[in-house]
Amino acid sequence: MAESLVTGELLYEEKPLYVPPLQELKEIIQSALTKNFENVSVEVGDCPDLTDPFYGLLSSGLGGSPVLLEVGGPPFLLPLVQRSKVYNVKEIVQKALPGKGKLLAIGAGAGPFPLRNTNCEGIFNMAIDEQGNLKNGSYTAKVHGAEEVCVLERIPDSDPRCALLLNLYISRGAPGPVVKVKCSKRTGEQNFVECVRKGLESHYKDKCVGMGGIFVLKKGAAHQHVMRDFSKTPLHSEEELNNWLKFYNMPAQLNAVGTLLTNEHGLDLRLQHFHSFSKSNWGGHYHHDTTPDEAEYEAYLNVAERVVRVDRPLESHKIGRD
Repeated sequence: MAESLVTGELLYEEKPLYVPPLQELKEIIQSALTKNFENVSVEVGDCPDLTDPFYGLLSSGLGGSPVLLEVGGPPFLLPLVQRSKVYNVKEIVQKALPGKGKLLAIGAGAGPFPLRNTNCEGIFNMAIDEQGNLKNGSYTAKVHGAEEVCVLERIPDSDPRCALLLNLYISRGAPGPVVKVKCSKRTGEQNFVECVRKGLESHYKDKCVGMGGIFVLKKGAAHQHVMRDFSKTPLHSEEELNNWLKFYNMPAQLNAVGTLLTNEHGLDLRLQHFHSFSKSNWGGHYHHDTTPDEAEYEAYLNVAERVVRVDRPLESHKIGRD
């Protein structure tokens, strides 16, 4: 049964997740990926230093009381936007993983539209030190101008916000063991995240397992979207949603952060959500690679101990949850 409490005006609900050993997860993920990629290597080992510029995160590891967090959801965006749904991510993260110690929060959501004066994607990479100071390595990606170019911009340390919907992996950012994945040359139809998630779902069935972390598309390109500014007409279907979204073929290197779950756990959870940033002007919501023969992935994932659900929409739907 979910524990719940009201903090301010937001309802927080919490449930434990099933936590298999990393070695067991390694075997399941390897089996799933082998069905979808020609070259696969999965092992359990110490996480590399994720502050290395190649990865670009603000803490070195993914360890320390890992939690999955979901705030809001697509029903606050569709069919029409609820502009009041702007959240202080720093405050929510601190409540989701209380106590002393540093915090790392990475994942996918809608960016703070008041900052950009337009709707935007949020690629979140936040560190909070023991004194409660926020270091923001997050980005927004927006559709800009008549030519609808993708523009990637850093979010300043002074802005702790997101809007509408958010999926984060939260931990102390500590070193420690993770599931380390390398795979290349996609031979199947599933995207990288879907392959991992469905492999876990097939094995664990009704048990809810959640993971989060980072993957890097090192070679090739990916089909990714960036939300245009808020639609003035209601969006009632996946077709209408996809006509509103702006899709791009984005070249590697793309660094994607996010979460995945095997089921909704009675909390109306989004099952997978990864957004990417890059050292060029590309960023957005990952769908799949577009170059199966060239595609090469490197990933570091950890298993979460519990899930925290904040401000769950009272009226829900399944549109926009790929």
